Amino acid sequence: MMETSNRRVDKLPLEWVRVFEAAGRTGNFTAAAREIGLTQAAVSQRIQNLERRLGARLFTREARGVTLTIEGEAWLPHVSQALRSLDRSADALFGKPLQKLVLSASASVIQLWIVPRLAGLDPGTQVQLSLTTMNIEPDFARSNAAIEIRYGSGHWPGMDAARLYAERLAPMAAPALLRGEPHWQALPRIAVSGPRPGWQEWAERSGDAAPPAPRYRFDSFVAALGAAREGLGVILGSEALCAAAVAEGALVRLSNDTLAPDDGYWMTARKDTVPARQWQALVAGLCDGSAG
Repeated sequence: MMETSNRRVDKLPLEWVRVFEAAGRTGNFTAAAREIGLTQAAVSQRIQNLERRLGARLFTREARGVTLTIEGEAWLPHVSQALRSLDRSADALFGKPLQKLVLSASASVIQLWIVPRLAGLDPGTQVQLSLTTMNIEPDFARSNAAIEIRYGSGHWPGMDAARLYAERLAPMAAPALLRGEPHWQALPRIAVSGPRPGWQEWAERSGDAAPPAPRYRFDSFVAALGAAREGLGVILGSEALCAAAVAEGALVRLSNDTLAPDDGYWMTARKDTVPARQWQALVAGLCDGSAG
């Protein structure tokens, strides 16, 4: 007969409860012992103590092992949820604070390249990443950003640099814009202000005739991309930044030629300002591994 003299749980040793949760979750006293760092006998003893305190059997002992009783199976999810809540609150209040790193980049690079890759960053880097939009050329002397996305050759004195992606440009347009027009060169052009090569460089690379004046000009690539998706004209699209639009059929590539400038977008930081492990994790998660 189990003791039923004390069913109060307000003074239950937390260790007993954790042992029960581990044993119930794994379905095995030996596995629970290994997880918690106790012997199998110690786990068994703590379970017995807990059962005695609660006045209820939580496990059925069998030759092949143990199984949860109806009472144990009903209690387990509540215990698991309570322990997770306890762990989360302890981490939030007393855990080591995350190091905050500010990353500055153009709105286009943040929206079209960085954001889709944030979920893949290694959570073990212990970094709180703060993203800010860069509206002017990067300048570490005036910026509070530890990391900046720069366009250039990748060679800046005193800087660590990793190529974000290999820039490759090609004409792209919405499928609806092409209906009834066999030659895309006759369609209106969309241009983007900034450091990237434009339609003039494309004509020199491909041998096309001098390009017409752009119908629309935008100061950000993401805005120009939105206009192209709406069928307003042909954009000299970045393969990396337009990959999703092409994959979903919102844009189609119009030429097999590619304009591949030597310069490109690089993730940069002043040497020795970002811990090596965090820098390496950001490079692994945000950069495509292209040489440079």
